This record gives sequence, structure tokens and C-alpha cells, in this order.
Amino acid sequence: MTTWNSIRNARAFTCALALGILCGNAVADEQAVFKRVQEKFPQSYVEKVFRTPFPGMYEVLMDSKLFYTDEHVSYVMIGNLIDIKSGKNLTRERLRKLTAIDWKELPLDLAIKKVKGDGSRQLALFSDPLCPHCVTQEKEFAKIDNVTIYTFIYPIENLHKGSTALSRAVWCSSDRVKAWDDLVLNRTEPKSKPCADPIKKIDAVGTKLKIGTTPTMIFVDGTVLVGGAFAQQIEQIFAAIAKK
Repeated sequence: MTTWNSIRNARAFTCALALGILCGNAVADEQAVFKRVQEKFPQSYVEKVFRTPFPGMYEVLMDSKLFYTDEHVSYVMIGNLIDIKSGKNLTRERLRKLTAIDWKELPLDLAIKKVKGDGSRQLALFSDPLCPHCVTQEKEFAKIDNVTIYTFIYPIENLHKGSTALSRAVWCSSDRVKAWDDLVLNRTEPKSKPCADPIKKIDAVGTKLKIGTTPTMIFVDGTVLVGGAFAQQIEQIFAAIAKK
């Protein structure tokens, strides 16, 4: 079975792909390359294929990850393209653009709103209360001030049994922010009566936005961070947004 993990094992073909790019002059249709990628990786979700400025080299967005291939999809290259002059990571910037989520698509009324300081900066978070990485992320948030965090409780039950029930208990608490913090940071389970909760609606939103990992952060400029980030990284994104 061919999966994303098998692509990671293709690093040895990087030189072969590079040589193919340098020597090849043929230009294939993007749609043709798209179909070939689908055939080679039937278990993955191929989103888009783009022709790059480099002859014979194509950019593939698959399972929200980016890699490069030749027109016949004989080789793949995984890694970052760096602009030596500016020092910019072109792959990272391109991936952020391709995976960007429109802030307006987020139903913020379904999220737990936490305001720190003046709350001038904003981010949305999809988080599972029993996800270990989500706990780590909350500790990083503690180092950041002047931010409004919209937390969408996003239990992934097949990975964290019992997270759905805990998520509902948090939402039905009289103080959702406190209940969430107590549960995630102190492992104190909320005590509340059942109520109408948005868990199913949030799950539908997450599916639509292709969010399959917690924590996942979304910033107002569309930038998406999957799997968590240190406070310093988050501050850098906020600084970049402020310059736009």
C-alpha cells in the first residue's frame, strides 16, 4: 500500500529528480500530472498540482503536505526550497498560502472565547481535551498576552476515548473558560448538567476545513499551524500579520 509515509522514504531519489529537472525539456499538463499522482498514491487525498518555474518540476499538495515531482511522477523530492538571496523558505510560504483558511468561515459563536490582556490579536484553536499536545499548547499560550483565543472543542474520540463527554461537560459549564483551563491544565473534570452543545456542528466544520489533527491553530490572515507551536513562533506570526 502506498501512503504518505512511503513518500518520506523517497529522499534517496532527490538527486535523480534534480537531474531529471535539469535535463528534461518536456512540459506536461498539470491535470495529467494530477491524475498520475492519484494513481501512484490512491490512499491519499491529492488536492492540487502546480507547474513550478523550474522546467519539468511540479508542486503537489497532498494530505495538506507539499512535495515536488517530475512530470511522470517517477520521483519525488521532499524538503524546502530556500531563496538564498532573501533567506526565505519558499516551500513553507507556499504551503501556508495553499492551506490558508478564510477567517470568515469560522463560526466563532461555537467557540470558547478567552481574552487575555487587551485581546487585540486573535487566533482560533481546534483542540481535544485529552490530547497531550493540546495540553502542551495551552502552556505555551500562557506565555502570550494581548490575545483573544477562540477554542473549538474538537474531540477525536477514536484516539482519546471519553473526550467527547468531557467536551460536552466543558461547554455546559457555567464558566466555560475556567472549565476548559481546569480540565486541560489541571486535569480537573467539569461537573455540569447536560445541555445543547455544538460538538457535532464543530465536527462538521472541522471536516469541511480538513482539520484532522489537534491542536490546529488558525490566524486571521489564514495561516494554519498544525500540531502546535512554541509561544515564540506564534509571536512571530502575529508580528508578520501586523506588518501586512
